[in-house]
Formats: sequence, structure tokens, C-alpha cells
Amino acid sequence: MNINADFARRAVVHAATMPWTPSPIAGVDRRMLDRIGDEVARATTIVRYAPGSQFSPHVHGGGEEFLVLEGVFQDEHGDYPVGTYIRNPPHTFHKPGTVQGAVILVKLWQFDPADQTAVYIDTKDILPISPGRNGVRTIPLFENGHEIVRLEIWSPNTSVKVGDHKGLEAFVIEGGFDESDDHFVRHSWLRLPPSEDFAGVAGPAGATVWLKTGHLAATPTAPTV
Repeated sequence: MNINADFARRAVVHAATMPWTPSPIAGVDRRMLDRIGDEVARATTIVRYAPGSQFSPHVHGGGEEFLVLEGVFQDEHGDYPVGTYIRNPPHTFHKPGTVQGAVILVKLWQFDPADQTAVYIDTKDILPISPGRNGVRTIPLFENGHEIVRLEIWSPNTSVKVGDHKGLEAFVIEGGFDESDDHFVRHSWLRLPPSEDFAGVAGPAGATVWLKTGHLAATPTAPTV
């Protein structure tokens, strides 16, 4: 299955307008943003867990990264409320689910194979910093030689430019922004190839955006299992 699988081209998904599609697990539905592969895939997905649903125990051979968007996500290691950012390195194991229901943004098989850094961040407990860009505050989430991940909070009507990014993804948590000829709202997603700079303007209510850069310097491929 290939969805937005040409990484040399701009990709846009306004996920809030998409229907939910069922996964192989009852009570777990998906909105697929990009994907290379079948059930084992390099994938970026919004996943909705119904109350009381649970995924089968599994190993993440290529690593798992997720951000909790709604509800409380859970596994045997703990509870993950809204705003929690998690990185489970390659070959880690868990049995995820939820009691009350949850929605997460999840990325699979996108780790550098040498990355064995586990990350747990409750972003609500972090005071955003201002890195010298007017109207932009940042919550750093992760950085290595392969990628930079952060939340950015853009003040209303702020112009935001990101160049030389080696690949960029932006996912709207709250608010919205305009970029090129597209209007991005809550749960809209943008992916840009390394050759295309980002130049956006936050909307009148501002925007909170999950950003990842640097990770598309090499063209992604499907997992080899």
C-alpha cells in the first residue's frame, strides 16, 4: 500500500475531513497520512482507540514515535494523557490500549537504526522557550544527527520560514496557518521535500504545530522484514 509515497513531492492531508478506516483490531480506526508497505509499513497515521480497546502485544522492529492528541493512551509502562510525546526505539515491546478512549499521531519504522533513545515528555509540564524568532515559542522534543522534533507555538498572524530543512513535516495541533495556496486547520498535515522551503503565516488565533525536520535527507523506503 502506497499513500503519499513520493517523497520528492509536497504532500497535504486535511485529516479532519477524512473518514476513519478500521484497522485489523476491533475498536481501533485510522486516518493514514503517508504509508509505504502493508500492515508492516513505514507509516504516519492518526489512530483512534475506542474506550476499552486494546492492541495486541507487539514489538516495534523499526521504532515507534507518537503524540497523544485526545484522551489517555496507555500501555504496561503507564498512562499517557493529552500532550504526551513518546519515542519507543527499535525492537521495544508493549501492549497499548485505553480505558477512556484516545487519539494519537503515530509514526512507525522511521527511526535511525542506531537510535536507542527512549523518550517520555509530558509537554504540558514544559515552559515554551523563545529561540530568537519573533512570535515563535518552542518546546524541544528530540534532536540527533538524523532529525529535530519540536512543538512550536506561533502567535497570531506570525510569519514563519524554515529553509534548508532536509525534509519537513508540520501537523496542526490547535489553530491554523496558511502556506502556499493551502489553509491548514486542526489535524491538517504538510510534508515538504528537502528542495522546498516552508513559508507560512499563522491564523488570527495563532497555531500550535508539531514539526519534524531533517529526516528526509535520504529517500525513505519500505521496511524490510
